[in-house]
Amino acid sequence: MTNILIKDLIQQLKDVENADLWIDENFEKKLLQVDEQTAFEHPIPDMHSVAEIISHLTEWRKEAFSRLKGNPRGLEMTDAANWRSNEDLKVKGWENLLKEFYASQQQIISFLEEKYDDYLDSPYLFAKPSFPHNFQYLVTGLIHHDFYHLGQIGITIKFLKK
Repeated sequence: MTNILIKDLIQQLKDVENADLWIDENFEKKLLQVDEQTAFEHPIPDMHSVAEIISHLTEWRKEAFSRLKGNPRGLEMTDAANWRSNEDLKVKGWENLLKEFYASQQQIISFLEEKYDDYLDSPYLFAKPSFPHNFQYLVTGLIHHDFYHLGQIGITIKFLKK
């Protein structure tokens, strides 16, 4: 049994968090530019705050982790938890949001470290019959989701500095 693909996916998850990437950005680098005050600012109307984006990422990581374990929480795009309001998030606080964000990543990595590549071929329970996908698709999608929102955070920060 091999775990070459698992190791590659784990490395990609780690890289987006704090590696010296070709794109010259990662979450650690971006989030160091944000403090308790700026985390909750909307730089322009209808643009998410950094805190809202981090909460959104954390919720989908929690959902992905549940799916990986075979117990999907059932998070939907329309659920309030998908995009929590700044008012709700301020109660939790920026430091706690960051702790949850980083912990959610580590939880997935620790879980995957115990698996072999054949696990990635298994379909996950939330997959609809007309939309069948396996765990490799799920983890790859999570990585893409992280990179997409990393860019969104970068744009938000740029607007905040104006």
